[in-house]
Amino acid sequence: MEIVAGDIGGTHARFALATVDGGKVASLDQIVTLRTADFSRLDMAWAAYAGRVGRPLPRSLSLAVACPVAGETLKLSNNPWTIRTAEIGAALDIDTVLLLNDFEANGHAITGLAAGDLTHVSGPRVPLPAKGVISLVGPGTGLGVAYVVRSEAGDYVAACEGGHIGYSPRDPVEDAILGQLRPHHGRVSVERIVSGPGLLSIYETLAALDGRSAEIRDDKLLWQAAAEGTDPLATAALDRFCGMLGNVAGDVALVHGAAAVVLVGRLANELPQHLLTSSFASAFAAKGRLAPAMDRTPVFLATHSNLGLLGAAVAFASR
Repeated sequence: MEIVAGDIGGTHARFALATVDGGKVASLDQIVTLRTADFSRLDMAWAAYAGRVGRPLPRSLSLAVACPVAGETLKLSNNPWTIRTAEIGAALDIDTVLLLNDFEANGHAITGLAAGDLTHVSGPRVPLPAKGVISLVGPGTGLGVAYVVRSEAGDYVAACEGGHIGYSPRDPVEDAILGQLRPHHGRVSVERIVSGPGLLSIYETLAALDGRSAEIRDDKLLWQAAAEGTDPLATAALDRFCGMLGNVAGDVALVHGAAAVVLVGRLANELPQHLLTSSFASAFAAKGRLAPAMDRTPVFLATHSNLGLLGAAVAFASR
């Protein structure tokens, strides 16, 4: 059976033709990435995708969206689109729709990944556990969180809004970062810091603490400078970002009682070398009396290029 798999985030809308057979995904083809800013509604992006494919689309859709999937109206967390669930079929001229949270889709995908699609980040070098909880953490436009409960009865995947928990600073520098953000947001959630836009806040705070003005004001240029090492302060901000990501991932693992953690998403995949050389691992494990247990928790980076699309297709196939 052929379906369309979709993954709608804050910045990009991705679609693919997926072939599902016997409860599994046989292939992902005709993968197209669109910028959500170029379209005001889902049906417009759908029409653009159909134009790229060049033939009538399948009449079944499995759609992962970056927001809680509840109620009649879905409001994307970092995207102005609004999706009315009862109108999707008519708007897209399809018969079957499966809606799921984007990080729930990621959870469906990771349990079937090959070893080559997982890069070890910290903790023991062991395979993903066959039993217990696996936490997913993914910095992007926002911060996504989900978990998978693995047991002999099968895998249970659940989305959650862990990106909106409050950030717990580790030192005076992070106190200062929160102090900069609090006048703008009041309560500062972790995704205000550990996300794409968060790097600029870290960079500006480090500049202020160093008694100088921030020279880079553009978010994309800052990430580029940090990754390429062309600006020492930007690189320092990225190092701090990785440590703060480790801190958050460790907190999520504690809340979930995780046997392993998997980092997912485009942003995390741009950071593999920085993660390995930064304070990520030490920040992840620095949980006081539970530090020994955290040292025994493996952390991986999922490197599959279309994890959300794969997960949407896996979720459809499994049902």
